Parts: sequence; structure tokens; C-alpha cells
Amino acid sequence: MHDNEAHARVAINAQLADQGWDLHNPNSVCYEVALDDGIADYVLNDRHGRALAVTEAKRFTVDPATARDQAGRYARQLGVAYVFLANGHEILFWDWQREAHPRPVKTFFGQDDLERRAAVRQIRIPLDRVPIDTRIAGRDYQLACIDTLSAEIARGRRKLLVEMATGTGKTRTAAALIKRLFEAHAITRVLFLVDRIPLATQAEDAFAEHLPDFPAYVLRAGRRFQDEKRITVTTLQSMVNLYRDYSSGYFDLVVTDECHRSIYGKWSGVLRHFDGLQIGLTATPCVAPPGDERAPDPDDEDRLFVRDTLRFFEVEQPTFSYGLRQAIADGHLVPYQIYRARTVRTATEGGFTVTRGELDWNALDADTRTELTQLFGPDDTLTVDPNALERRFTIPARNQAIVTEFRKVMDEGFRDHKGILRKPLLGKTIVFAVTKRHAATLAKLFDDAFADCKPDPAVAYADYVVSGCGDDDTTDGLTKIQRFKRQEFPRILVSVNMLDTGFDCADVANLVFARFTRSTILYQQMRGRGTRRAPNKPVFTLFDFVGVVDFHGDADTYGEGGLVRETPARRRYSPRRLLGLPIDDTIDPASREWITLDADGNLVFPAASERRAAQLGTRFEAWMLHNADLSAEAERWLHLLGNQIRANADTLDEITPEHFAYFHVFAQMGGLAEARRVLGGDARLAALLGALNAAVFSPLDDASADPAPGPDDAPRPTAP
Repeated sequence: MHDNEAHARVAINAQLADQGWDLHNPNSVCYEVALDDGIADYVLNDRHGRALAVTEAKRFTVDPATARDQAGRYARQLGVAYVFLANGHEILFWDWQREAHPRPVKTFFGQDDLERRAAVRQIRIPLDRVPIDTRIAGRDYQLACIDTLSAEIARGRRKLLVEMATGTGKTRTAAALIKRLFEAHAITRVLFLVDRIPLATQAEDAFAEHLPDFPAYVLRAGRRFQDEKRITVTTLQSMVNLYRDYSSGYFDLVVTDECHRSIYGKWSGVLRHFDGLQIGLTATPCVAPPGDERAPDPDDEDRLFVRDTLRFFEVEQPTFSYGLRQAIADGHLVPYQIYRARTVRTATEGGFTVTRGELDWNALDADTRTELTQLFGPDDTLTVDPNALERRFTIPARNQAIVTEFRKVMDEGFRDHKGILRKPLLGKTIVFAVTKRHAATLAKLFDDAFADCKPDPAVAYADYVVSGCGDDDTTDGLTKIQRFKRQEFPRILVSVNMLDTGFDCADVANLVFARFTRSTILYQQMRGRGTRRAPNKPVFTLFDFVGVVDFHGDADTYGEGGLVRETPARRRYSPRRLLGLPIDDTIDPASREWITLDADGNLVFPAASERRAAQLGTRFEAWMLHNADLSAEAERWLHLLGNQIRANADTLDEITPEHFAYFHVFAQMGGLAEARRVLGGDARLAALLGALNAAVFSPLDDASADPAPGPDDAPRPTAP
């Protein structure tokens, strides 16, 4: 055997051992098995010693796919359905009786995972012979979606993308499809990936209702998979430090529901790790509608979302689409009317000006006075982008004017462009705010404005919830959300990034935009919070106080509210420490990495040491995902190094080559000398560790450290 083939066998042995195969037990793994026309390098057995799969090993320099025919012959003679082809760098998996070609996988399958697949394979039946449970999803378009996906799966497609408007029942449709796949014995375990924990809890409730025979649970940060459950519902941030500990065969189906585009880009390693069917669910149109001249130029992040999503699912357009306009036309969603009004200042083209004389400089603290002096420079006026309000500047009179206008329109209605008097429905209201400070201010103003509608002064008519990152989150946010959905009060909930996407409450009759977004995708998601049908809800009203409707070309029926005028008390204006670079307001799932829940469902934060371990671990995973050129053996060593970083987070501030001798796990594997060989020599090792240290151990902000900044973290070019 040539040296590089011997090294390949060593690497393959290690890869098998990583997935729990007992290399010293012939009932688990057999070597050099003699057959009629050759020798099978490895035969992987079940717990009773019965053959499950053939593994053919090749040298590092040989493409493992060249052994396909040879391994296929061995599989026929042994009567096994599965083949692995490996050379120490790559692993290919082949269900040779059902598929024409092997496909790459990240790891060998664990014994349990291989046993499960082999067991259900014997009793699998065609999907079209399993009826769809119409009690779960019985609408025509839902049935059409399930049949379309089933047909594509039957043809061998393993990546599918579904575009369905918010409120049309994506989760119910997914549940009905999952039930069909379970009953056809096409799958045994499902990963249902959502954007954040409130949506995970919402999905868990839906599965408990519709799929009681297939138990589901929410995987929270720091926990392990529950092997006895059939459906794992979790977030990206709960998976990123965990997924490598499981074999690629653990999940047979991975569903991503409204995840941020980073899941299809730099974080796609989480999805690519598992060799399961991949189904994406989105309410975001992934192909721009032809001939829609009202649509603005695509936001850069929107364009990248569409590109990365289509690229990941290897399609040019969604596998199935059912859009908002069609859903409204079919009567499944309610139409909407738009009321728009802006303050005198913010309605000014090109921003509004503030003069030095308007500011009460004596009311400013020293830092704010210094920063404003720098912003004014030698000029007496400062031009302000209205979209910087509540980020750098705040005008208290503007917030009061918005609240006053909302109450007036709710009481008196408004006349549309045809002179018809329209009146918004009395129902639940979501207000989209910019920051926690802004949300708290608006909630207090709304509560005061509707004080006469409260049964008791102690009852909150309006409240707020915030999901940003770290300690700025609303600690009882989930409790407030459940109260908003299920109880009479609060009637108004002001949200910062908490209710923008995925939130399901059919009683929402009004949406108030006090926050601007350039992202068409986010705007459509936010607008979708009001589209669900409910009794006595023929329409919902969108209140636009920031010009977001015009920006996105949403010219459906709306009423002109005129200009909301500020009170003249301009000398009371003060930035109140809101001076800072304006940044886009969409949050990456990884930025919520360290949010967990207590037994009562309230948001809590882990201890500092646990949080640092999570931060370092997430940064390490982000760094690993950018190193796609690593060999399988090098990737395995670095993965073990990542485990050591997490375990020793309190004491580590860098990794040096000597750590490969210091850490016990590496000392048992050959120490520093073997690390040099695996990672490509001294120069390559030094370069890798230098890059790792820069990526992982750069200073952490304890309040809001974000190891993987989202695409919207970059500041937009705006005026001061």
C-alpha cells in the first residue's frame, strides 16, 4: 500500500471513529472483506453484525467517485443498499438502487442514523399513494404545493424552494407535507429552522396541534438533540455551536422557514452539514415581478438574498409560488388601505435643516455638545436625513404628532382620494419603531393618548418589545407577545425587530410605520403582519408616517392624511445621547446568539463565562465556514480545536502551536508534530492560527458582541 493510501486509511478510520463506529469490534466494522470479484475495504454493520454499507477507500490523490462501479458490485454481492466512497479528504454517499450518482456528504453516517435509514427504506411507499391530510392543509394552493414538492422529490430533487405570501399557511402546508413524508416512510427526523425563539415556540405549537403522532420540541441554546423526538425546531444560533457533533445522516429533512439570507450564504455550512432533503419556505418574492414599474431598484441586501437563496436551492425560480396579490384576489388574505402622513420637517425633500439657534445648547451634556459642534463645523445649519431620526436625533414633538394623528384617524376616519370616508377597524395594532428608546417613548405616548379606553389606569393599553442583541432586549418580551395575542390588553404593541417577520396574530387590524426601511423584503414582511383573515376583518390599515410606502411603490388604495404639524417648541429639541452613525435595522440571527428563556418563557442571559464561550464558539464556526479548502483531516483537527476553545473560553486569548501539545486530546493523536503534518507544515500552521486568532479573539463587546455581523450592519450613506 502506498504511503498516501495508508495515510488515507488513517484519516478514514478517524472519520469513522468520530461518528461512533467501533473500529475494534468486527460486529461494527469489518476490514478487507473478500468477495467473489474483489475485496471490500470496509463493511459497516448494524448492532447485530448485519451489513449496512460498503465503504471503498482510495488514495488522497484519487477521486473517490472513480470507485463507484467497483463499490456497487460489492454492494450487490453483500445485499446492502448504501455505499460510501472516501479518500480521506472527501466522502461520497450513494443509495445505489435509487440514485444514478453518489453525492458528497460532510461525514460518514453514524450507526444509528444508518440503521434508521435502512429500516424505513424497506417499507417506503410512493408519496402519491399517501393522501394529504386536508384537515391540516386543505386549500387548493396548499394541495397544489404539496403535490408539486412530492413530485419533485419523487424525481430525485433534493432542494426545493417555496414562496408563499405571509398568512397563507406556510407552516400548515409544511406540516401536511411532513406528515405525508413520515407516513410514506421517506423520512424519520426533521430539522425545522426558524429565525428566532418566539417563532420556534409558535412552530412547536403548530406541530403539536397538527402532528400529535410525531413529537416535536424546541432545541434551545446549550442543549443537545432529543433523539426520541421526531421534529427538532430551533434557530440558527442554537445550531451553530452544536451541529458538527452529529453525523450528516442525523436529519432526513431540513426545512428553513424565513431565515435570514446569511443561512444561504456564509452560514450555509449549518445546512450543508446534514444530508437531508432541503426545503426553504419564504414569503419574499424571489423573482422580481415582470413589468412592475412601481417597484424600486432592489436594495443591495435584497438582491443578495435572492441570489444566495436561489443559488443554495439550485433553482432559477421557486419550485412553487403563491403571492400576496393572488391570495387577496382568491379571498384567503384581506386587502389593505394605506393612510400616509408626515411631519412638516420630515416631508421636506432632501432632508430638513436645523440651525444653531434652534438648539438649547445649555441643555446638552459636554459630549453631545462637542459632537454637535463638530457636525455643524463652520456652518450655522445642519441638514438632517429624516431617516436618521431616533438614531442620531430625536424630535419629541414629532413622536407626539404621530400618536395624536393616529388617535384622530381612529376616531374620525379619513377621506380617500375619491372623497369616501374611511375608518380603520378597532383591533390590535403593531407599531414598528427604530430603537428601544424610541419604542419606549411611543408606547408611553400611545398609552397616554388612549387613557380613556382603559378599564383601569394600571392596565397597559400600549406596551413595547425589543429584540436587538444582548442586554438591550426586552427581558419579558415573549410574555408580552402572548398577552398581546391572547388578552384584551395591550391593544397596541410597539416593536423593534420582534414582530417584523413570522409573527402570527390574525386580530392585527392596523400597522403603524414609525420606522423606515430601504429593504423591499423587510417592508413586505412587515406589511404581511396584517394580512391574515379574522372574523369581522374585511381590511386592515397601514399607517405610514415615514414615507416607506412611496419608496417601495406600494400604490394600492390609500387616503391622504395631509401634513402632521409639529408643535412650535423647537428649543426643547435635544439629541439626548442619540448621536451615532445610522445603521441599517435588519438583525442577523447570529446576533441573538446568547438569548435563552427561563422556565416561564422569559428572556434571560447566560452567565458571563457561558456567554464568552458561546461568542468564541460562534466566531470560530464563522471562521471555519470561510475555510472551504481544508482537507477533511485538517477540518477534523480544527473542529476539535474549536471544542477546546469553548471549553477553555475563560482562560484563552489566543491559540499557539504549543496548544497542540498542551491539550490532552491532541497529545493522544500525535501532538504538535502530527498537527504540522495534518495542517500543512509550520508556515501553513502559523498562517491558520494567525487568521484564527484575529477572527476569534478580537475584542468582545460584552453588551452586544456580534461574531458574525449581518449584512445590514454596514452604515448607509446618509446625511448627519
